[in-house]
Amino acid sequence: MSWLLTLLGICALIIFHELGHFVAAKAVGMRVERFSLFFPPSLLRIRRGETEYCIGAIPFGGYVKITGMNPEELKPAAAARPVSEAAPASPAAPAAEAEVDPELLRRAYYNQPTWKRVVVIAAGPAVNILIAFLLFAVVLHSATISGASTLERLDPSVHTIAATTSVLATEKGLPAAHVLRPGDRIVAIDGRHLGFAGSRAAIASHTCAGPLTDGCRAKEPVQLTVIRDGHRLTLSLYPRYDAVAKRMLIGVGFGAPKQFGVLAAAGASLTEMWHATTSTVTGLGSALTSSKKRGEVSSIVGITADAHEQVQAGASDALVFLGFISLVLAVINLFPFLPLDGGHILWAVAEKVRGRRISLAAMYRFSSVGIILLVFLVINGISNDISRLTG
Repeated sequence: MSWLLTLLGICALIIFHELGHFVAAKAVGMRVERFSLFFPPSLLRIRRGETEYCIGAIPFGGYVKITGMNPEELKPAAAARPVSEAAPASPAAPAAEAEVDPELLRRAYYNQPTWKRVVVIAAGPAVNILIAFLLFAVVLHSATISGASTLERLDPSVHTIAATTSVLATEKGLPAAHVLRPGDRIVAIDGRHLGFAGSRAAIASHTCAGPLTDGCRAKEPVQLTVIRDGHRLTLSLYPRYDAVAKRMLIGVGFGAPKQFGVLAAAGASLTEMWHATTSTVTGLGSALTSSKKRGEVSSIVGITADAHEQVQAGASDALVFLGFISLVLAVINLFPFLPLDGGHILWAVAEKVRGRRISLAAMYRFSSVGIILLVFLVINGISNDISRLTG
């Protein structure tokens, strides 16, 4: 079931991205020929009105085909429009130069004003950005332990965890792992009511029976009084010495999710998004120059595996991860290279500024270097995932 939820979540991000293009195109009067989840060959096709809805066999994205996105398509219309209103291209196959329905010419993508073309192309990434914003804000407002912890790891500058004597998490293999639970509130240690700093000091004050060696057990247990689900419990466990931390530990992380109001959650969500965006851009740049960074790049296979782990970890972790992937999808799509959305926006604006059409060959010559680098990273990510899967 968790794998199914993972795949449905990733598919939903793709569908919403393409739905942004689709709805915007319909809203400004363009003709949408095809709406496809995944790439051809098509496994399923259904036509409703002028649009064909498809599910493809290659699960690496999706697309919306709008009439006239290629400047070579529907050539009779090209002569009928001022060159200043020409549009950028996508690698669609040219249509046959035959009788063209005047209504199709009127609604063709490259016969539209520049602002309409930019709105239609930008709508896909905009939807993904909105999804990330809403998911982060919802998790922050809900103040769940796992969600708050994940968001603080994503951007440590956003403090989603408050310093309290509540148990945030326990460390596997240490004494607290099988005794305490996340959400337990420690109200006393060894019979004394202590705050956050005092609790850590009280645990650290215990000593081992012999010399302080890494992992040695305290000669006396720590008596913890905790509130769990409204009930007061007294629990006993033996701290162990950690040579790195140079003190006795029970393996517990203290803290509790901070409470964010609606406006505070929205502000913190924007901060998280900005950090994730800059990290993504700098990370991709570093991957081109650093073999260590390239080793961390994942393809859709690795992303799906990571998403599966987050789904298993809980709903809040899964929502944060989907929000992050949605944001990354938007950022990558806004890179200024065809056939990415950013490439279409760049050339629509460039043609408006220049006052005449830019050839398809020139557009792709400019985009070729960027696309080659992105393809290199994709291949590298697939290679990394294969290595991880095969051990």
